[in-house]
Amino acid sequence: MQSEKPTTLISTFDEKGCTIRGKSLVDELIGEVTFTNMIYFYILGSMPTPAQTKILDAVLVTLVDHGMRGAISARNVYRGAPESIQGAVAAGLLGMGTQFGGVMEVVGRHLEEIIAATDPDEMAREIVTTYLKAKRPLPGFGHNDFRPEDPRTPKLLEVGEAAGVPGKHIAALRTLSQQVDAVLGKHLTINATAGIAALLGEIGVPWKIMRGFALISRTPGLVGQIYEEQQRPAVGYIVRLVQESVTYTGEKSAP
Repeated sequence: MQSEKPTTLISTFDEKGCTIRGKSLVDELIGEVTFTNMIYFYILGSMPTPAQTKILDAVLVTLVDHGMRGAISARNVYRGAPESIQGAVAAGLLGMGTQFGGVMEVVGRHLEEIIAATDPDEMAREIVTTYLKAKRPLPGFGHNDFRPEDPRTPKLLEVGEAAGVPGKHIAALRTLSQQVDAVLGKHLTINATAGIAALLGEIGVPWKIMRGFALISRTPGLVGQIYEEQQRPAVGYIVRLVQESVTYTGEKSAP
């Protein structure tokens, strides 16, 4: 049971204004910092360097779009409750779990394990074999559409290296990829979520909150999809196609 009164380091306000992490919202933040910088500053507590800003920009741009597949839930909820755009966006974000997007936090944890290991190759191999023995998919590897490479991943790593990051997380990802290929006996695609995990690690984002950055990235994409649904409705047609494509094989009603 918590005995001390809780405190916050994030924000406070009074009749004269709002202070966020020691800076005046009105005098030092509004019109003075970019949204990307504000995201980093608000969450992590320090203003990012130019290199960190460039990397975070690249990460946030990468996951904005997930096509109609990623937006169908948001569009469908909006169709049923057009008064609740927030509910539609929330529906789209709920899918960012261990199969899509959210896997970056698992990859981030493994990259930290590899970095901390005395023998990085041995640790990477242990991670791979543990998943294979459990017959579980390897987080951060494989993609339904992109083979042999996810074109987003090398671009992301290129941005990170050009910005002059320390490189430990990128090196750990490459070590993990080498062991994945060695254990499987074939090359497995490094997907974009793995690349993002490496870059977020490079700019000091703890693996436990990496999924939060995926949610921030996806939100404008969902808003854009909902706006298009307002102008060019598509989900009704899609739902009819689903209804026609899924055949009922249950019992027939009595005549």
